[in-house]
Amino acid sequence: MTFGFVSTPSVTAAALGAILVLPTVAVAPPARAAAAPYVPCPAVKPPVPPPAAPSPPPVDPAHRAVGGQALATAGLAAPAGAPKAPAVTATSWLVADLDSGAVLGGCAPHERRTPASVQKLLLAAALMPRLDPTLMVQVTRADLRDLDPESSLMGVIPGGRYSVESLWLGLLLKSGNDAANALARVGGGAAGRPGGVQAMNDEARRLRAYQTHAATPSGLDGPGQYTSAYDLALIARATFAREDFCRYIATRRAQIPAQPSNPGLEIVHDQTLLGVYPGTVGGKTGFTDQARQTYVGVAERDGRRLAVTLLGAETAPLGSLGEASALLNWGFDLPEGASVGELVGPEEKTYDQPVVPVKGERQAEESSSLSWPAGLGLGAALAFAVLVLTIPWWRRAARREARER
Repeated sequence: MTFGFVSTPSVTAAALGAILVLPTVAVAPPARAAAAPYVPCPAVKPPVPPPAAPSPPPVDPAHRAVGGQALATAGLAAPAGAPKAPAVTATSWLVADLDSGAVLGGCAPHERRTPASVQKLLLAAALMPRLDPTLMVQVTRADLRDLDPESSLMGVIPGGRYSVESLWLGLLLKSGNDAANALARVGGGAAGRPGGVQAMNDEARRLRAYQTHAATPSGLDGPGQYTSAYDLALIARATFAREDFCRYIATRRAQIPAQPSNPGLEIVHDQTLLGVYPGTVGGKTGFTDQARQTYVGVAERDGRRLAVTLLGAETAPLGSLGEASALLNWGFDLPEGASVGELVGPEEKTYDQPVVPVKGERQAEESSSLSWPAGLGLGAALAFAVLVLTIPWWRRAARREARER
């Protein structure tokens, strides 16, 4: 049984299955050193042409084949004999098995596209390992200065104090650009927000997401900011492997407690496939005029967890959520073992450097975890105690050795 998502009142579930698709062409495996044969992506023309966008920089030929030679295409990559891929407005997409790492299919998987708010997943991948969720953060005016009040916001106020966990909820449930700026500033340590963005780019390199570059922590358009459908699947695999991320992204409603400096907030999850498409684990939408609609989501069925990523979708006829539903249906219809490539593993992980709270920030009082300075002091005290106990023993051993000579 397949399931569809209706993004507008004029689109029915039957219409989702009736959208025209182009046939999948089975081709022989390409030579190892050659690019994959070009097969046009099944596409449906949106009723309103999208505005012109700047051309992205070319992709390094060596990076086009990351994950397999069949992915080195600007067209369709699908297993031989696979059912027809759905026709969508998205200019690039990918479906992958998160657990096995198999790439089930994709369209222009390595082509650079503008990410919009799905870039926030890279912020989570980079900084969730480094930020204690109980750390209290004081929001500054600089965190909000460059944000349009009409943009997507969590609703924090200058001078307000919020836990890192609350900011993650605001980031993932409400796509809060204000939460993104605050998290990047704190996660960037002494370098501030630019340091947080640099951490995102460092994490992209570690994940081997070579087409991804962050210019803003929120995904708001910035110079040279790109990603790819394949890279987003690598980032999704990293984030959905974390228990805390999965807990946040699956939250429907959260109450942010009040502090003396700010009122409480109630956050309700923005519309995604959660609760609409059966088996959805979580997802993240995005939109800017330049990026159009973007989406990253994960759904589970019969023990398989599939991720779908898409970039450059239009509002009609289905929107990003309807197109994601159709692509997930297609992926779940493929037999286990069908693939055109794989999600490569990350580079060896280095030690996560904890962020030292700066002025105006501290651990929540109920937290029992040790701060970095306290841990360092305890370590120094233990080392000193060992040294004091060892010196007399060393001196006695030296005298005994001298007598034996």
